[in-house]
Amino acid sequence: MSDLQPSTVLPGLRFNQRFPLLSLIIERFLLSLVLLFAVSVLIFGGLEALPGDFATTYLGQSATPQAVANIRAELGLNRPVTTRYVEWLGNAVQGNFGTSWASKNSVSEQIGKRLGNSLFLAACAAVISVPLAVGLGMLAVHFRNRLPDKIINVISLAAISLPEFFIGYLLILFFGVKFGIATFPATVYDGMAFVDRLKAIALPTATLVLVVLAHMMRMTRAAILSVMSSAYMETAELKGLSAFRAIVKHAAPNALAPIINVVALNLAYLIVGVVVVEVVFVYPGMGQYMVDAVTVRDMPVVQACGLIFAAVYILLNMVADVLAIVANPRLRHPR
Repeated sequence: MSDLQPSTVLPGLRFNQRFPLLSLIIERFLLSLVLLFAVSVLIFGGLEALPGDFATTYLGQSATPQAVANIRAELGLNRPVTTRYVEWLGNAVQGNFGTSWASKNSVSEQIGKRLGNSLFLAACAAVISVPLAVGLGMLAVHFRNRLPDKIINVISLAAISLPEFFIGYLLILFFGVKFGIATFPATVYDGMAFVDRLKAIALPTATLVLVVLAHMMRMTRAAILSVMSSAYMETAELKGLSAFRAIVKHAAPNALAPIINVVALNLAYLIVGVVVVEVVFVYPGMGQYMVDAVTVRDMPVVQACGLIFAAVYILLNMVADVLAIVANPRLRHPR
């Protein structure tokens, strides 16, 4: 028995030992799938548990019971919840989110247009905020406990404390109304010139940059400071490297794993947390689409948007975990 038992365990152990990075990636991927399935159950079940009914909302309070029953039968709402969930999830996996109850249009087609707008807005904000946050974080470390560091900390704390909608309304007030140098509302459409599109999203992009910049900058500063007292940093300074060059060449690369994590999490927020910003600036993205659907209880649209937001967030978190493993030798080769 003692000779047979190791043979049943060794194949898995051999795979983990020979491909530790791949095994960790597969583990993260499987956990992400399980989490996404659980989220899909919560989304569908939570919306089903909400009080009220689309048929009543659509027909009005004066609707007869027979008319409400006809609408419910037409939409399939009189079928068991489990049957509808399995059918919805099976179609969603294939990219088919059904038809909007309110507009009768394909939800997948509408999401295809709106998702592109949201991704464009998030990408523009990321291109500005990520390098700026890393640069300011290194600058704050270089001038730590001095005036530039204190100014950066005060501004970042103020930015973190203000909610997105308040920052958005301030930017609209000053740059859109008083000075008239920015476009409001942020309207984009198919065939719009790239430069005009950039001008249209200037204010929502600035809002998102201010929201995520402070958090990424502070985490970058904290991550680099945590390695500043290491022996190799003292060795670098003894070799004659300037303080800022030592930070860029030695401290920042060794603090890469937590920086990658916080950047990936904030990128997820740029896509998922863009709902408030899109509503404030009347931007035709996924967030605005979902809010419009909520007001009329258009459940196929709300379910689709919720599932896509969850999938993007889980995917970016998984990417953050994988990149942190790749950037950290101790995680790549666990004992």
